[in-house]
Amino acid sequence: MEPKDNKEDEVRPHVYDGIQEYNNRLPNWWLWTFYGAIIFSVIYWFGRYDAEIMKSDVEIIEAQMEKVEESRLAAMGEINDETLWQMSENSGFISAGKEIYIEKCLACHGPNLEGGIGLNLIDNEWKWGNKPISIYSLVVNGSPDKAAGMQAWMSTLGPKKVNQVVAFVLSHHTKEDLENATTSNPPVGL
Repeated sequence: MEPKDNKEDEVRPHVYDGIQEYNNRLPNWWLWTFYGAIIFSVIYWFGRYDAEIMKSDVEIIEAQMEKVEESRLAAMGEINDETLWQMSENSGFISAGKEIYIEKCLACHGPNLEGGIGLNLIDNEWKWGNKPISIYSLVVNGSPDKAAGMQAWMSTLGPKKVNQVVAFVLSHHTKEDLENATTSNPPVGL
């Protein structure tokens, strides 16, 4: 049998409140946790701030606020020029409206809203009124010119999708664009 090492643990020389500490090495599990936390923080910092792989808190909050605003606008019962402009500034309405436009409107109005069979939707000349509510009414009721105009889309799309496609069209304009646009016929009423 080997003799036991009777060397006492080394005590640090300082005393605080009458307490002396042993000078022992930290346990491995504690050291690995500490080093792992440092490595994780470096990778996280790089991914979040330098490589911008992850969304920032501001981007996450703005995306959630857009969803809240989209829900609020969708729940509004009254459709007027102001609510239509607000919808045209909401990314949720615009992206959903773009999908509907591609599915239902692209054939007549072209991929870039430049027209073709249907009228140009991005120029400064509007045939049936230059107000957002006129555009909304045109999509809902169809063109007043039943022989050569657009069909009514309310029964096919429903109110939510009509709002979204009108928001998409309006997102390509500013209020000043429409106010300065020329109209060749009286505005379409609801």
